[in-house]
Amino acid sequence: MPKIPFKLNTLDKAISVFAPQKALKRAYARHTMSLLGGGYNGASKKRTFGKGWNSTDGDADTTDLKDLPTLRNRSRDLYRNAPIAHGVLDTSATNVVGAGLMQSCDIDEDALGISEKEAETWETNTQREFKLWAESHDCDASRTSNFYELQYIAYLTMLVGGDILALFPYIKRDDNPYGLTVKLLEGDHLCNPKDAKDTTHIAGGIQVDKHGAPHIYHILKSHPGSAAKKKEWIKVRAYGIHGRRNIIHMYKKTRPGQKRGIPELAPIVESLKQLTNYTEAELTAAVVSGMFTVFIKQENGDMGDGIVENGEVQEDYEYALGNGAIVGLAPGESIDSVNPGRPNANFAPFEEAIIRHIGASLQIPYEMILKHFTSSYSASRAAMNEAWKYFKVKRASMVDNFCDPIYALWLDEAVSIGRIDAAGYFDNPLVRKAWRGSVWNGPVPGQLNEVQETKAAEKRIELNLSNTEREARQINGTDHRTNIKKNSRTKKMVEKYLPEDDIENKNKGNKNA
Repeated sequence: MPKIPFKLNTLDKAISVFAPQKALKRAYARHTMSLLGGGYNGASKKRTFGKGWNSTDGDADTTDLKDLPTLRNRSRDLYRNAPIAHGVLDTSATNVVGAGLMQSCDIDEDALGISEKEAETWETNTQREFKLWAESHDCDASRTSNFYELQYIAYLTMLVGGDILALFPYIKRDDNPYGLTVKLLEGDHLCNPKDAKDTTHIAGGIQVDKHGAPHIYHILKSHPGSAAKKKEWIKVRAYGIHGRRNIIHMYKKTRPGQKRGIPELAPIVESLKQLTNYTEAELTAAVVSGMFTVFIKQENGDMGDGIVENGEVQEDYEYALGNGAIVGLAPGESIDSVNPGRPNANFAPFEEAIIRHIGASLQIPYEMILKHFTSSYSASRAAMNEAWKYFKVKRASMVDNFCDPIYALWLDEAVSIGRIDAAGYFDNPLVRKAWRGSVWNGPVPGQLNEVQETKAAEKRIELNLSNTEREARQINGTDHRTNIKKNSRTKKMVEKYLPEDDIENKNKGNKNA
C-alpha cells in the first residue's frame, strides 16, 4: 500500500470511519496549505532549501563573540597570503585615508560672535599649531608614526581585525609643548578579566552601565598571542574627569547592543580561501605544463634494480631533461609525453565571477578591485562613483569616531596651556563645539576626463550648486584658502620680477592660443 505524504489528525480519523474519501480530502487540503504557507516561504523548514538551514536567534554578543577570535585570525591570514584580500583592503584604506586626512578649521563665527577676518586669523593659527603636534612622531606613544600614519594604521587594523582601540596617555616630550599621545591597540587586548565567561554585565571585555553604555574597558596589557606568560588586565574608564574621553573603540556597528566589531572579510572568508587555493592549484599546474613531462616505458614493464643487458645488471641510467638536451634511452625503452591541459581556459571567467561576488559583498566594484578599467568611459565612471559612495561612508565614520575626537582632545590641551586663545571654551558646550568645527580632506576619486569634469565644476559654481571650497576638496583634495593665497603670492612675484610689457605680451599670446 503506497504511503501518503501527509498525516490524518484525530478528527480526520474519526471522519474516515464514516466517510474515508472526505477525510482524505481534508488532510490533503491541509497538507497543500502548509506547503503554500500563510507567511514567508523563507521561514519554511519543510521545503528542501530550509531543512538543513540552522540559524540562531541570539543577540549580537551571543552570535558574534564566540566566532570573533577565529574570524580575526583567518582574516589576518587572508590579508597576509591572499592577493585579492590584501588588495581589496589596501584599496579601501588608500581611498578612505590615503596619506592621512588633513584637518582644516571650520569654526562657527556667528555662534562665537566674531568677525570673518578674526575667524580666518584664528583658523590659520590653529591649523599651524595642530600641525606642530600632528606632523611629529611625538604624538604617537610608541614614537614611530605621526598622526596621519596613525590614521592609516587604525583604519586598516579595524578592517582586518574588526575593531581598534586608541588610548591617550599623557607623555611630556622634550621640545614639544603637548603631552597628548595616541596609543593604538589591536582588539585582541580587549577581553574579560581572567578570561571569564560573557554576561549581560560584561562581554567581550566591555563592562556596560544600566543603560547599556560602555563604562569600563578591560584591557590585557600584553597581546594574547605574545610570549608573555603572565596575564595582567587594566581597567580604563570610558570617560574621565569633566567628561574627558579616555579611550576610543572604533568598529562597524550593525546591530543594537553590539559591543565588538567583526572583520570586513567575515562574510567572504570561505570564498576568498577557496579562490586562493584554486588559484594556487592552477598556477602550479601551469608551471608543470611549461616543462616537458615524460614517462619512461619499458617493454617488460618493470624497472627493477637496474637495466639488464647481455644477462648482466647494469648501473641505473640517469635521465636529465634540459634545453636542447639529447637523452639516450636504454634498450627496450620508449617515451610517452603527458599534456596536463594548462593553462585552463575556464579559469579567468570563473575567477572573475567569484571576484564580482566578493566586490558585491564589500561594496567595491570589480573594476576597482583589480584596477581594470577597460570598459567605456561611462561604465568606468559609474564603477568609480559606486565605489566612492562606500569610501565616503567609511571616511565619515573615520572622521566621527577617530579624527574629530582626537582633535578635540588636542584642542582641549592647546587652550588649557594657553597655546590657543578661545574665549568661553570651557564655560559653554555650545561655544566649545563652535570652536572645534573642522573639515578633514583626503584622497579624491580623480578625474577620468579632466577637461569635462573641470568645466562641470565651473558650471556648478556658476549656478550656485557648489562653491570653490567644496570643488577644491573634491577635485584634488586641496584647501581652497591655501590655493588662493599661493596663487596671489605667485601673481605678485610675476608682477615684481617680469617687466610689464612681457606680462602683456604673454597674456596676448595666451589669448591667441
